[in-house]
Amino acid sequence: MADTAILDRMARKRLGFLPTPVVPLPALSKHLGGPAILMKRDDQTGLALGGNKTRKLEFLLGDAIAKGADVVVTGGAAQSNHCRQTAAAAAVCGLGCHLALGGEEPAALNGNLLLGRLLGATIHWSGARRKGEDIPAICDRLRASGRKPYIIPYGGSNAIGAAGFVEAMRELTLQLGPEADRVSHIVFASSSGGTHAGLMVGKVPGGLGTRLVGINIDKEESGEMTLGEHILDLAGATATLLGLDHTFAGADLILRDDYVGAGYGVIGDREREAISLTARLEGILLDPVYTGRAMGGLIDLIRNGEIGPRDTVLFWHTGGSPALFAHAGELVI
Repeated sequence: MADTAILDRMARKRLGFLPTPVVPLPALSKHLGGPAILMKRDDQTGLALGGNKTRKLEFLLGDAIAKGADVVVTGGAAQSNHCRQTAAAAAVCGLGCHLALGGEEPAALNGNLLLGRLLGATIHWSGARRKGEDIPAICDRLRASGRKPYIIPYGGSNAIGAAGFVEAMRELTLQLGPEADRVSHIVFASSSGGTHAGLMVGKVPGGLGTRLVGINIDKEESGEMTLGEHILDLAGATATLLGLDHTFAGADLILRDDYVGAGYGVIGDREREAISLTARLEGILLDPVYTGRAMGGLIDLIRNGEIGPRDTVLFWHTGGSPALFAHAGELVI
């Protein structure tokens, strides 16, 4: 684990129900013929129906409050879990919240979009720009009106946000105790990079041998830094923030790009099967965009033998179940 003294001194606003449980998935494991499967239930963080972004937001909102902000601004897709949790965190802290959402305003509100509105967020529709590209212009307008905005980047994924997952690795290691070394793989959805980078930083000082397997859920866009490059850069920045002298290289990164299918938010047979199996065998709800795709990747890695029957794998459930309702017509099997 990274320098906990520095981590513990960082500004932080407690928002989540932590630690989240680690539970076995025996029925799913039996169905797949092994390995032993555990799940870290970050869908149970508690903030507005939960999700992993709560961990990042504890540090980001702590920093916003410390800097005297009166409004936070972030962005994402129309059904963004991050934006829903940011709106909830702002409400808890008594701050305003502006969201730059991709797409156009729909005729009916549901899923995360409905919750964002209930939580009091001001929504700015951004068309094809779903990764927060309009945040700077929104902040300029807020400053011109006398407000003090604090920018939370897409996915909450900067070094401050990623510190939340350095702390999460400490939490998990303490929960598992001596059993931590038996976990051969940790599998999770990788998108904006903060979860992935934070876990990478969090495992270094303790020498944990677990393989961190990120399942990329979004196609790369031409002309930008690749997700892998971004994660390595962010891991380095997070390590520096926490006083950890470590350089990350490509060999440190496992990012599977072979499960993106038709792209972000496009539900295919793999996502439908993963959501159905997890619900019907374990009574646990995944979401169609992130955890459904990541669990689909895990199931394939087991079936093709990359994760063997004698391994122990932990699936990090990053939340997002409210988005199920926005995709109901695509999920009935």
